[in-house]
Amino acid sequence: MMDWLTSSDSTLILDGLKSLVLLAVVLILRAILVRAVSRNQSLTVEARRRWANHARNTLGVTFVIGLIFIWAHELSAFAVSLIAVAVALVLATKELILCLSGAVLRMGGKVYSLGDRIEIHGLRGNVLDQNWLTTTLLEIGPGQMSQQYTGRAVVFPNSLLLSEPLINETYMKDYIVHVMTVPLAADDDWRKAERVLLEAATDECGPFLEEARRHMKRVEGKSWVDAPSVEPRVTIQLPEPGRINLLLRVPSPGQRTSRVEQAILRRFLSTFRTGKTDKGATV
Repeated sequence: MMDWLTSSDSTLILDGLKSLVLLAVVLILRAILVRAVSRNQSLTVEARRRWANHARNTLGVTFVIGLIFIWAHELSAFAVSLIAVAVALVLATKELILCLSGAVLRMGGKVYSLGDRIEIHGLRGNVLDQNWLTTTLLEIGPGQMSQQYTGRAVVFPNSLLLSEPLINETYMKDYIVHVMTVPLAADDDWRKAERVLLEAATDECGPFLEEARRHMKRVEGKSWVDAPSVEPRVTIQLPEPGRINLLLRVPSPGQRTSRVEQAILRRFLSTFRTGKTDKGATV
């Protein structure tokens, strides 16, 4: 160990002496060249100033290159140590870097903003808060078809944005298109159910149908997308033998989806099962 320290110290001292010698040589050459140029009366003042400046700059670069050659082995050892520290730092802060990268992706791509209803990695809710590291949701559930708040806040790291697909249910902001499923048995009168469901949807969506139509037109012109029709529509599905699903698509205010859905379902059930409409049904 002592021999190694002695050898290392000797190398440093030798390199230091070489650097001092190089500095002395450069300073001497600089003084000689500047004096020679300044005494050359055949050159104009501007030319002498230019040549003196070139001499100083050239000797400065020469000095720096000389130092690099003299201290090359120490610099290489320092570079290896610096790389090792950098790799360790990256490994130790990997999740933090991923969270910051996710935040940059969120802001750069305008993925979502406060108040939007999103779903990612099985988590679903309205965005309450967002920062460089995390996003906080007011959870909606249980299940993916529910529109009710659970009263819980869910926090997820922004790194999920780099590895998981994200669904923004309120991408169209003020008004969205909502789809609900009404299951029927095979022996139910699906034609009557379809008619009653459309009537219920038309009655409940009528007060804001025109405003939703204008909003979709604005979205179409602003985002260059074909905005969906806001007219209530029913699609029939046969998921399995003995079962019929009616898929109702309706427009809805972005923050009132649950109320609209419940009002339509209550009106539908009241009419379809009893044959009369319960005008007093509310959510």
